[in-house]
Amino acid sequence: MTSRTPFRALLVLPAGVALLTGLATGLALLGLPSPVPAARVQDAHGLLMVLGFVGTLVALERAVAVRRPVAYLAPAALGLGALALLAPLPRAVGQGLLVAGTLGLVAIYAVVWRRQPAVATAVQAAGAVLAVGGAALWGAGLAVPDLLPWLVGFVAWTVLGERVELARLEIDARAERTVLAGALVFLGAACLALLAPAPGYAVAGAALAASAVTLLRHDVARRTVRGRGLPRFAAAAMLAGYAWLVLAGAAWVFLAAGAGPSGLGPAVTLRSGPTYDAVVHAVFLGFGLSMIVAHAPLILPAVLRRPLPYRAAMWAPLVLLHASLAVRVAGDLAGDGPGAVAAVRVGGVGNVVAVLAFVGVAMWSALLRDQSSTSRDQSSTSADRASTLRDQGSTSADRGSTSRDQCSPSAPSAALPIVPGR
Repeated sequence: MTSRTPFRALLVLPAGVALLTGLATGLALLGLPSPVPAARVQDAHGLLMVLGFVGTLVALERAVAVRRPVAYLAPAALGLGALALLAPLPRAVGQGLLVAGTLGLVAIYAVVWRRQPAVATAVQAAGAVLAVGGAALWGAGLAVPDLLPWLVGFVAWTVLGERVELARLEIDARAERTVLAGALVFLGAACLALLAPAPGYAVAGAALAASAVTLLRHDVARRTVRGRGLPRFAAAAMLAGYAWLVLAGAAWVFLAAGAGPSGLGPAVTLRSGPTYDAVVHAVFLGFGLSMIVAHAPLILPAVLRRPLPYRAAMWAPLVLLHASLAVRVAGDLAGDGPGAVAAVRVGGVGNVVAVLAFVGVAMWSALLRDQSSTSRDQSSTSADRASTLRDQGSTSADRGSTSRDQCSPSAPSAALPIVPGR
């Protein structure tokens, strides 16, 4: 944080607190040592990660885009809502702030739509509506597993809508309408899942998988992954994210059809147990966080006005994220044996390390750039000072030469005839 950093960067701090608390709570939920006891914020773990962290960043990025000071109330409310959930305040305070923040996000999309109606805006707005529903349902007393489609839909359609927006030159109108139809169908399926989980989740999963495949076919990432540097890194992260979203959508379809562990019906496998854990983290880590990592070097500089140069070291946390997530999901699907439990815990620890490692690499990259910029500025200043000293020395020499010339017999003033009486 320097004088060049805008004040809105302070709104990122609550999102960071929500992320760190969510990661710590995740370790506690796995039965591992954690600085945050699971009982303290166990039921708020999902809301902290989805609305407190992702929601705040999304609302902040949209507020920057609309360029209206009042728009910053949305990310402020979401960030404060996350902090209120962690503070010794009535739970209703944090829940109310989350609802207010998500409503503010919907209002921001309304402003964007009035400026330029577009399919991408409608898709992202559908995600914001799902965020409002998730926050409101949680405030009304529903458990997080019961409102999972609402939280999944917020992350999924926000990111998919942004990919539609960025792929305008690559995607045709038919594909755009397909993704928009998927978002609207998903919204209806989320409502249906509250009353009839099996058909609701099946329709929602099919809409997710179909939309992800449609965008994957047109996404420029399929070509840029063969490039170098940042384009290749971002493309790899996005393609991996698409794969996890397709897997999660397909899992909902199969689980709704009764393909889970024998003896357990869809109402159980969809909302609890290892299959629930596998789908949740496939969406939020495999898809959501991977997409955030892919876009971070592009979006964060626009929000914070601070450059985030690409570094080859960013590959390490990205690879660790997906490798550890694969271990975790494999453990979830392996059953309840000791080996499966160990795999889930190892994968969970790897997830946390990967997220923290990317944050550390990003901070190191930004600071390294600042140090290089400062060194260049100091070198430029030293060169300017040296040039000034040389100029001053040259001026002094000129003055000395002028003085010698004035005292010399050959000087013009000495050559003038001196006539007495004049």
